[in-house]
Amino acid sequence: MEDNIFDQIHDVDLKKTMETSYIDYAMSVIASRALPDVRDGLKPVQRRVLYSMIELNNGPDKPHRKCARIVGDTMGKYHPHGDSSIYGSLVNMAQKWSTRYPLVDGHGNFGSVDGDGAAAMNYTEARLSKISMEMLADINKDTVDFMPNFDETEKEPVVLPSRYPNLLVNGTTGIAVGMATNIPPHNLRETIAAVVKIIDNEIEGRQTEMEELLSIVKGPDFPTGGMILGTSGIEESYRTGRGKIRVRAITDIEPMNNGKNRIVVTELPYMVNKARLIEKIADLVKEKRIDGITDLRDESDRQGMRICVELRKDVNPNIVLNQLFKHTQMQDTFGVIMIALVDNQPKVLNLFEVLNYYLLHQKEVVTRRIKYELNKAEERAHILQGLLIALD
Repeated sequence: MEDNIFDQIHDVDLKKTMETSYIDYAMSVIASRALPDVRDGLKPVQRRVLYSMIELNNGPDKPHRKCARIVGDTMGKYHPHGDSSIYGSLVNMAQKWSTRYPLVDGHGNFGSVDGDGAAAMNYTEARLSKISMEMLADINKDTVDFMPNFDETEKEPVVLPSRYPNLLVNGTTGIAVGMATNIPPHNLRETIAAVVKIIDNEIEGRQTEMEELLSIVKGPDFPTGGMILGTSGIEESYRTGRGKIRVRAITDIEPMNNGKNRIVVTELPYMVNKARLIEKIADLVKEKRIDGITDLRDESDRQGMRICVELRKDVNPNIVLNQLFKHTQMQDTFGVIMIALVDNQPKVLNLFEVLNYYLLHQKEVVTRRIKYELNKAEERAHILQGLLIALD
């Protein structure tokens, strides 16, 4: 009996075991969790949520469904992880200030710019937005490959047909192991115009120059607005796939009736938490690092954002404004790292490569759709010919 126990003990080299285990883990995080696919710009959890919703027939023309139902379906069929990560992803796709063109149309409390969390999933409802129907268009016409899910009882799409370049349009952010990605959102019209330009050039039989694309895609288009300082950061990001874009809040100096001035902030840089920003300004006043602020109010309402900073009579409002830009997130840097999965391998891509890989995907989608429709039409023609013979 004792011999058996010792037979089952194997000596292993700890260094090698650690290395292989860690590399396996890192590859799994890179390929199937944190990085988006270059073709549809989605991470696996987002793709699975959208696919679950189309399976539930939860389109923009149908009534909203309970989020708990959507999360449950996604978890049970395609995404064998905790419900919080699935619901978090669903909420993010519904937030107007996080996603440039929201893929989910939410009902209920989905959080706020102040960093409040969404209500629990049993209180909120959702359905697909109109634009996400374009992400899923023709998915049942054999346009994309399907793979078995985790227990091989269902099939799930490897990638969505994605009728617009979602990776650039909605951007993405993800931290993997040893690498991270951070792609800003862009304007839909500009991005489509750039794709059309590449197609036109291909028809003429010439390569698209980066200058042509830079003249069409002027820069990122953040859902929260803000102002980008200078174009060198944008250009570097688009040419190399890496760069720093400096974003500044939109402010206005308004005179008040007693000779005082106030600074009014109406737009903030992307991903800046408004409540935390106001706290930070209050702390700077308390620590006397900024002098001359007498009152600080958040006057935001459903009409839009409005932060009021009232100043003393004797201070120069421009100096205070510059101090705010220097010490708070009213001026922020967006570090662009355009990393996406190409054939399941992470690559740093420039603007042309992102659009070109998307275009190759679309060629495949359209070709497969036409083949599918042709087969269907030929099968129908076969039956009709049979009926004609029968009639004769």
